[in-house]
Amino acid sequence: MAKNDVRNSIKLTSVDELFTTEENRADSQREKVLDIPLSEISDFPSHPFNVKTDEAMLEMADSVKQYGVLVPSLVRPKSEGGYEMVAGHRRKKASELAGKETMPCIVRELDDDAATIIMVDSNLQRESILPSEKAFAYKMKLEAMKRQAGRPSKNSAQVGSNSFGKESREILAEQAGESRNQISRYIRLTSLLPSILEMVDEKEIAFNPAVEISYLSENEQQDLYNTIQSEDCTPSLSQAQRIKKFSQEGRLNADVIYSILTEEKPNQKERFHIQRDRIDRYFPKNFTEKQKEELVVQLLESWYKKRQREQQER
Repeated sequence: MAKNDVRNSIKLTSVDELFTTEENRADSQREKVLDIPLSEISDFPSHPFNVKTDEAMLEMADSVKQYGVLVPSLVRPKSEGGYEMVAGHRRKKASELAGKETMPCIVRELDDDAATIIMVDSNLQRESILPSEKAFAYKMKLEAMKRQAGRPSKNSAQVGSNSFGKESREILAEQAGESRNQISRYIRLTSLLPSILEMVDEKEIAFNPAVEISYLSENEQQDLYNTIQSEDCTPSLSQAQRIKKFSQEGRLNADVIYSILTEEKPNQKERFHIQRDRIDRYFPKNFTEKQKEELVVQLLESWYKKRQREQQER
């Protein structure tokens, strides 16, 4: 071998490497907690979990104001600059409410799928999760897991499987503590109209009927929602199943939906009914049905207490 070839084959150590200890090299690879301006942190795209300014959030903001953020959030750098939140959306909101300009974060290089999985897993630990949040979270994580597992061959029956032959849905079910069927049923909710899905979150429509309704087309769901609103009634499981069957047979229309929803149910109690157009104008346009109901009850309670006081003063 020629001298030049020998010289080129030897990797020369730089001056910096000569005077860098193993400990320093390891430290350079270790993740660090940095104080990052809130203005440089954007939310995770299509983040499925609501960040509400409720009582719990206000308590968190008070804690952050007094003690700071005790557990660093996880962010990943964006190619165009700044950072994207992966885990810590509630801590960021609390920091904003507390008047903070920065928050402690761990910066980690993550691809889209890894970031999605971490984002979902970190939020599924919360005590209270709405059905819509679970639905979109499970869907996002399952899609990310399938991409990580790689595309199967055309003849493969394992859609999105890992090296152990388990399907991604099966792995997700094990991790979430749910059955595969229940994972699929939650994901079905993502096919609901937002107005109907909101009723599921508000517990105005039960989970099982909602899954059946999710198989209706968008126009059929809109007809159903209109009937629910005009007749002040929601489908039972058996009614939802019948509506779905009519849809599959191509025989569902607004009249069929009306006839099914307005039939008398077993053990049905007589309901107090007020025409919507008589009271809707008194509520803000962004009020949900649940908010309207709660306000009416509060006003009635106030009126009742006032009458009691008047009678006692006589």
